Amino acid sequence: MPCHLPFIDFHSHIVPDRFPQDESGEAGWPDVRHLNDGAAEIFIAGRVFRRIDLRSWDVAARLKDMSQDGIDIQVLSPMPELLSYWFEPAAGERICTATNAFIMSMVNAAPDRFRGIGMVPLQDPERAAAMVPDLRASGMIGVEIGSHVNGVPLGDASLDPFFKAAEAEGLMLMVHALHPAGVDRIGAAPDMAAAAVFPLETALAATSLMANGVPDRFPGLKIMLCHGGGALSAILPRLDHAWRSGLSLSKTMPRRPSEVARDFYYDTLVYDQGPLALLCDTVEQERLVMGTDYPFAVMQSDPVAFLKSAASKSAEAIAGGSAALLKTGVKPK
Repeated sequence: MPCHLPFIDFHSHIVPDRFPQDESGEAGWPDVRHLNDGAAEIFIAGRVFRRIDLRSWDVAARLKDMSQDGIDIQVLSPMPELLSYWFEPAAGERICTATNAFIMSMVNAAPDRFRGIGMVPLQDPERAAAMVPDLRASGMIGVEIGSHVNGVPLGDASLDPFFKAAEAEGLMLMVHALHPAGVDRIGAAPDMAAAAVFPLETALAATSLMANGVPDRFPGLKIMLCHGGGALSAILPRLDHAWRSGLSLSKTMPRRPSEVARDFYYDTLVYDQGPLALLCDTVEQERLVMGTDYPFAVMQSDPVAFLKSAASKSAEAIAGGSAALLKTGVKPK
């Protein structure tokens, strides 16, 4: 049976075409320098971080690509490096506010085609929590968070004020790998980090959330793991075995790890039918949402065809799960 539900891309990134002037003295303040060929380079800490093009900020260009790819709605989120957890909190709030405003300007330019996921200065959880109601009021449906906050794991109790605020406002959380552990162990080209280490980092973040009881303490909080949850599906049997064996994990988790893992949402950015089938077997298919990583080099090509090449029931369920999660922006009663 063909899928009749809308195709919603939950994992697409933006970079504003400009940033406000740095008034903070932060060495890593981002700067976009436009080139004659229509592309641009984003500088961070005085060095080129990434070459980008107008698809990162131009509404018309994105809408054209969405139509070609069969994408009905894109959920826009910041390029992860913009999260800036390494800034002083006031500077972090300033870059967050500017980026959030840019995202919503794109959403408001095509409200039937875009939704927004913002960012907060999670290096100051109380400040981050205070920003959450404004994000909700602006029309955001969620918040993107890194896989750790300057080395603080996501399950750390210091982040609870933010989790509590996000749950109260009905905002979903998008967990994205950021400054992953283990890059130094590869000894290869820098872009290997995104290819090989991001999935491991995502699994570490998910394990921290589970082992420290975040899904149980905040049951109304919807958490989406990028890149299909990374390596989490592969290590869940090992976590379950440790839990059954009476190791320390069983003392911190009241439920089996594989059961807790079903509380998360997962994007389908796994590139191959094998990992997608494993995800479908590991969690309810309605917990899967489309993701592409548009417009960056690692993005999933022909994403709608990729989903449709799965079993038709899976494609229907994933599209349905995406549509259900999109309603997260409606504050619960």
